[in-house]
Amino acid sequence: MRRALTEATARIAAVSDSPRLDAELLAAHALGCTREAMLLARLDDPAPAGFDALVERRLTHEPVAYITGSRAFWTIELLVGPGVLVPRADSETLIEAAVAHFAGRAPARILDLGTGPGTLLLAALDEWRDATGLGVDASGVALDYARHNGEVLGMGRRVTWRQGDWTAGIDERFDLILTNPPYIGTAEALPQEVVGHEPAGALFAGQDGLDDYRRIVPELPRLLAPNGIAAIEIGHEQGDAVLALVRDAGLPARLVRDLGDRARCVVAG
Repeated sequence: MRRALTEATARIAAVSDSPRLDAELLAAHALGCTREAMLLARLDDPAPAGFDALVERRLTHEPVAYITGSRAFWTIELLVGPGVLVPRADSETLIEAAVAHFAGRAPARILDLGTGPGTLLLAALDEWRDATGLGVDASGVALDYARHNGEVLGMGRRVTWRQGDWTAGIDERFDLILTNPPYIGTAEALPQEVVGHEPAGALFAGQDGLDDYRRIVPELPRLLAPNGIAAIEIGHEQGDAVLALVRDAGLPARLVRDLGDRARCVVAG
């Protein structure tokens, strides 16, 4: 395994900024164990027969999460695959902002707009075990993953999934609203593993990337419960624009940065 990992890392470096991590995740998947277990006790094992095939798939820019079928996020593991946006660590900034806001108490009702495979909502429900939630997405494929993830994580009775168009048809109030809408401008360049594999509908939002914020933000005042907040993921150059949209909707707004010190979340409310 040691030699195979070194060789795979060198090959994957041509298509990835994290080749060693990619190689380790693929190798652990081929071995049928966690990455941690492999690194602790399996490095002297023979390389599994299927490892090379997984590396070949990665060399076509296929996301590691699609190859392994899962991605860790916050405190949970999510099943993912073609047709859904791959959960990213940067999105944990929204959960961190919510945890800070609700310190010492808990949201009872949570809404996730553009839930994908249930990423933000299921992470929040794992954080607050008495909360219930509603996850909305336009994609039936994404909602199939979300339902499956909810059941696997034992949250099936605490969450409702709805195929819909953002806030349309929603007439209740929520303590916490989470959303990671598409925010890439149509002319922006993206890595091949993103644009070539992940769904365009979860990525692009008009020329300036703000189209979906313009639809979601004006609806927030009627959907937020007293003392509630919305945590909105943004592109790192969109802070001022989204802050202005939130303030125009009559809500206080502040910016939260991710671990890389980039603007990542606008908190409204």
